[in-house]
Amino acid sequence: MTRLVVVTVGKTHSGKSTFARALEEQLQDSVVVDQDNHAGFINAYYTKLRPMNGPNQLKYAITQTIVEYAIHQTDLHLILCNSNRDRDGRLRLLKHFQQEGFTTVLVEFDLPAQILEERVANSERSKNIFRFASSFEDVLRRQQADPNKDAMNKPLADEADYLFVIRDAHDVQTVIQRILDIPNLLSAEFT
Repeated sequence: MTRLVVVTVGKTHSGKSTFARALEEQLQDSVVVDQDNHAGFINAYYTKLRPMNGPNQLKYAITQTIVEYAIHQTDLHLILCNSNRDRDGRLRLLKHFQQEGFTTVLVEFDLPAQILEERVANSERSKNIFRFASSFEDVLRRQQADPNKDAMNKPLADEADYLFVIRDAHDVQTVIQRILDIPNLLSAEFT
């Protein structure tokens, strides 16, 4: 069986989690790994272990443990639902999955800033995932601060086996269907 790893790329409130849950419902034998859940878990139970500065290595270690378990102890397709906005980190992640025999799929969420700002302003999402930010507005402002960095880290077609871009809510089901078609395309190649 060809296993897929679907990696989401996008800013806060771009629809990554909603997309991941919808894909999980339709892609048989799949599981969502969402780093926000790990951040919430740490903040609820292990605040004293959170790093005071720099990257949240504890969150990354939890995510890595879950991913490695899923790779080696299950036959599930994986849907990684986190921002993955840094190209170097994303390339290392994708290379690891390719070495493990996965077919890699990137889904970029490229929504207009105005839509993201409206979503953030109307958000009712829990803020229990924050370590430093006080609001999703702060997170979005930070993510929008350097357009040159955004351009440098924009996903490229050769990063993964497949790249899909979601520019508005109407693209979601089309992209899901295209992902659902990948196993059939791959099995047709081998027959």
